[in-house]
Amino acid sequence: MRQGVPKIRLRQWIWRAFLSSALIPLILVETVLIASYLLTNQVIREAQVDYLKRSAVDSLSASVEQNALIVESKLEHLTGVAGLLGTMTEQALLTPASVPGEVLAVTPEGARYSATDLGGAASFYSAATPLALQDLDKVRRLASLDTLFKQIRQADPMIASLYFNSWDSYNRIYPWFRTNEQYPADIRIPEFNFYYLADATHNPQKATRWTEVYLDPAGHGWMMSAVSPVYRGDFLEGVVGLDITVDGMLNEIAHLRVPWSGYLLLVSNEMTIMAMPPQAEDDFGMSELKAPDAKTVVSGNVLKPRTFNLGQRDDAVVMANELETADSGFSEVTLQGRPHLFAWRTIKNTGWRLVALAEKEDVMAETYGLARHFRNIGYLMIVGLVLFYIVFFTVLWRRSRKLSERLRQPISGIVQMLREIGQGRWQPARVESGIAELDEMAGNVLTMGSQLATSEQQRHVAQERLALVMENASTGLWEYHLDDDSLTLRGGLVVRLELPETSMSREAFLARLDANDARAVMQAFDSLRMGQTSRIDIEFRLSRPDGSFLWLLGRGRMIKGVLDGGNVAVGTLVDIDALKLTEMELRERTLQAQAASQAKSRFISSMSHELRTPLNAIQGFTQLMRMGARHETDEQHLDEILGATTHLAQLVDDLLDWSSLQAEPQKLTLKPVPVRSILKECADMVRSQAMAAGLLLELELELTDTPAEVYADARRLRQVLLNLLSNAIKYNRPGGRLLIGALRVGEWIRLFVEDGGLGIEPALQTALFEPFQRLGKENTAIQGTGIGLALCRELAGLMGGQMGLSSEPGKGSRFWIDLVPTHLVEPSGIREKRRTAIFYAGNDESILPFISTIAGERATLKSGTLEGCVVDSGTEGAPGILLLDCDDENTNRSAQLGRLRRSLNAEFMSVVLLGSAPKALAWVGFEFQAVLKKPLEVEALREVLDALLEKESSNVH
Repeated sequence: MRQGVPKIRLRQWIWRAFLSSALIPLILVETVLIASYLLTNQVIREAQVDYLKRSAVDSLSASVEQNALIVESKLEHLTGVAGLLGTMTEQALLTPASVPGEVLAVTPEGARYSATDLGGAASFYSAATPLALQDLDKVRRLASLDTLFKQIRQADPMIASLYFNSWDSYNRIYPWFRTNEQYPADIRIPEFNFYYLADATHNPQKATRWTEVYLDPAGHGWMMSAVSPVYRGDFLEGVVGLDITVDGMLNEIAHLRVPWSGYLLLVSNEMTIMAMPPQAEDDFGMSELKAPDAKTVVSGNVLKPRTFNLGQRDDAVVMANELETADSGFSEVTLQGRPHLFAWRTIKNTGWRLVALAEKEDVMAETYGLARHFRNIGYLMIVGLVLFYIVFFTVLWRRSRKLSERLRQPISGIVQMLREIGQGRWQPARVESGIAELDEMAGNVLTMGSQLATSEQQRHVAQERLALVMENASTGLWEYHLDDDSLTLRGGLVVRLELPETSMSREAFLARLDANDARAVMQAFDSLRMGQTSRIDIEFRLSRPDGSFLWLLGRGRMIKGVLDGGNVAVGTLVDIDALKLTEMELRERTLQAQAASQAKSRFISSMSHELRTPLNAIQGFTQLMRMGARHETDEQHLDEILGATTHLAQLVDDLLDWSSLQAEPQKLTLKPVPVRSILKECADMVRSQAMAAGLLLELELELTDTPAEVYADARRLRQVLLNLLSNAIKYNRPGGRLLIGALRVGEWIRLFVEDGGLGIEPALQTALFEPFQRLGKENTAIQGTGIGLALCRELAGLMGGQMGLSSEPGKGSRFWIDLVPTHLVEPSGIREKRRTAIFYAGNDESILPFISTIAGERATLKSGTLEGCVVDSGTEGAPGILLLDCDDENTNRSAQLGRLRRSLNAEFMSVVLLGSAPKALAWVGFEFQAVLKKPLEVEALREVLDALLEKESSNVH
């Protein structure tokens, strides 16, 4: 059953049409425009971000470059001051003291120190050097540096203190403080970094060096120092230094400007943060180290903790790696979850890195704000579009309601008109409409009603006529209802057979059938029910009221139910009882013809045997009499008797051969036969006969094969050649040409006999190979029966060859037999597994596509004449299936079929006869497998070919 199509009202249909044709395209266009705007805005934003990022890189790089130059210049200045102080110290150590030295106090531990602030530097001599070994003269000489210390410090506020440390732990430092309270009594100054970094091991160049940040033992807190060695010759006398506190460095860096609220870091060679402004404390999660209590005693090196080393921090290790890879550059790092941009530059004279950092959000703030502005514009456009379409939607809805109402009224009227027509009122009231198409539709409905009224009247008349015809015809109609498995029969045939015209069950119908046919009919109905087939075509016998059976042909196919939706098979019943009687009569006549043919063959065979016995006696006694004859006249009479008996014996042999060939296919022994030897043998056998007739027999071979062989029966081939030679001698002229030979024609080897006789007219050549045909030579002195050439042609076909002639009146004739070379023939008794060959012998080309479709890949199809099939069988053997069209005019069909039946593999061949008149097939005198009536029915052809192909596949060994 057909599935129902979803129904919608006219108003909904119009509204959907508005949506699909107007609203949706407009929305799509606006959506594309807004999407284009947002996409363009996104592209512009990304371009701006990229541009500002490059600007940030340039700005930060330029800022750090400029600030690095400032810091570098300041540090170079301090480096120069430290170097100058070292030079002055060397001179002071070499110059004798001009004034008495300060009296230094001594601690209980043995350390000397300046106890009073005299406005100069403070002195401290560590107890690490015993009092007796302390060099007080060096102390007095260094006192001359106090004025220089004071001037240098006053000139540069960054300098927290200036000092000199000697190799024996003497310290002179400015400004003055109580060294005995700050230093440990036995402090060993060479162990501090502000001393050993300037020794020969760490500073072989004797240049000024900068220390890392360390805790000052003098109590100034965290600081860094510029130290310069003081040598006396090659001996390191001591180290002078300038102390710069971290706070002082930060104050100096604080004056340097970094864009986007950024800041500067000073990082040492070991990636330790030397100076960190307050802004950086939040980013790195730590505070800059504060100076401890001035009274704190420092007895050794105290450096900044590991937390200030960038390489030791998880959040800054990327930054440390970048700083170590290049002297300057730009990169990005995430601190406290916030992305930062940073640039750096290396300070040449110290190797420190000056790093400028700024938050990425601050750098991109302007771009992000602009992007938000354009995005908000896009949102406003979307809101405006939604509001516009809400209004537009409302207007369309109202208009669709009005339009649908204008259409609904006339359409409803037209529907009412159709409903009334369906109920049989053919002329309903006409609906008027202002819409031209609907008004025209209403007029057409009225016209349709008139036509239906006329058609109904005609149908009623035709139905009455059909019922009358079916009641008086010899046919009937049947309907098979698959839903309830019942049949309904109608027509004159049904009345004649006294079948019920009402519905009857399938079991009741099968009970009226012949028991042998009921099963086949039941299977046909089951195939319809299971959907295995949609058509049936079956012959069966149905019982008459008197108990006899009537042959019927049932044909039909499935149709779809129109009213109730059920599946129904409908067809016809045709009386074929007369056709079946004709078919049975045809078979009976065929059997009679076969019996008559067998009786004829037995008679000829019996008569030949009866004739042979007296002939042998006559020949024997004649030969004895010939041996004892004393007169020439007697010898002549006896020779005539011998010649006559010999001719009669040969005639009997030919009749025996011909009857045996016609009676049943001969089983020849086909094997390779040398061409040269059999030709020479035959020539030798008739040479004396030819000489007696005044002829010279010549042998001609044009074959290059060594040796050349054909596939044939040697005895039968010798018989054919001798028969041809005998004819060439009998029908030749005295002194005429007589030639036997062989040559190659295509793939065949042709053995021929040529004479120089009178030749044969072209019009007579076609009848030459017919049995008992002598072409008007029956009453001449030349002996013969007319079956020799027919016998030769049959034998040639049995050997897979063919026979023919070429003749020119007045010049002579050439008879030949074409045989297959041995290398082209399958070995005897062996059939390779290959596809079945189907040959259609006829000229109805419309049949070929059906045969090809049904055969498919199971068989190969060829078509042509029956003569062509016989010729092909000489090289390829007989086809597996022969479809013989009997409507073709072919007077020589019987002989050709006989030759085909005697070809290679003919015992496996199946014959199917095709014809429009079965009675015309009465001439068939041999077995056939099926008969199909033309025009062909595809299903019947399919069933026959399927059965034969299955049989053929079982015959392949």
